[in-house]
Amino acid sequence: MLIDGFGRKVDYLRVSVTERCNFRCQYCMPEKPFSWVPKENLLSYEDLFKFIKVSIDEGIKKVRITGGEPLLREDLDKFIKMVFDYKNDIDLALTTNGFLLSSIAKKLKEAGLKRINISLDTLNKDRAKQIAQKDVLDKVLEGIEEASKVGLKVKINCVPIKGINDIDIVEVLEFCKSKAYVIRFIEFMENNHAKAGAKGLNSDEILKVISKKYPNFVKVPRDTSSPAQYYRFEDGYEFGIIEPHKDDFCSSCNRIRLTAEGFLIPCLYFEDAMSIKDAVRNNRIDEAVNILKKVLENKPEKNKWSSKSDNEISTRAFYQTGG
Repeated sequence: MLIDGFGRKVDYLRVSVTERCNFRCQYCMPEKPFSWVPKENLLSYEDLFKFIKVSIDEGIKKVRITGGEPLLREDLDKFIKMVFDYKNDIDLALTTNGFLLSSIAKKLKEAGLKRINISLDTLNKDRAKQIAQKDVLDKVLEGIEEASKVGLKVKINCVPIKGINDIDIVEVLEFCKSKAYVIRFIEFMENNHAKAGAKGLNSDEILKVISKKYPNFVKVPRDTSSPAQYYRFEDGYEFGIIEPHKDDFCSSCNRIRLTAEGFLIPCLYFEDAMSIKDAVRNNRIDEAVNILKKVLENKPEKNKWSSKSDNEISTRAFYQTGG
């Protein structure tokens, strides 16, 4: 069992397989050039798997593959199969922008992927293009449909930004409700890689927008294993809001992150990290485990987005950690 310095059980590993992305979203990295880390700097799938395997042995029960955009890395299905074949009851999931998904969803499902989170910030083509800085909506919707068709459990992520897609909250919610997809609205996490001046909606503002059309929903008791607070309509449909600005958001954090270059990151907000690259490349697995435990000892109690100051902006590059 993995326990951090504040007594929290850590059983969820998020693994970024690339920092490359084919979108340039306003809330993530709108100004970053289309470039990539040299392949030799990245951990191979075999080396990533060495660490995942020992992490599972130490108590990790959920593995999520992220990026950048993970579908940009070739043979991702083979990597997923490596993890599935090692422990087929692991909660194995993927987060993607969905643009490349329609052509690979079936392979991912057959490899052992169980769940998939797909970003959908609007159903308006022009606003989708404004957010991602390319024409993306049709391909994303194709990817969502194909993922559902092949039997993957679909969740939708939406980041409402003031003055851009805040007017689309109800429409996206109704789309997901009609398809029986779970949707989580995510509060924009201020970071210095986002578009200057970008402002998100907090959970109270999101709920206010929804309540204008759907006034009768109730708060669901919080599942501490989930980062989202859920709400239920009268017909039983539930939607969630991920609230990193709330004081209690970090109290049950069970996550740790591994980047494609081998850095273990204890908290999404802070830059603190330690590298396991040399240890796993040289098969010093005990050393990698010791580094993991050291990182957990130093895991912060909470982020600073919940600070009362309006100036708390993370320097974290989310495209390296998958959010």
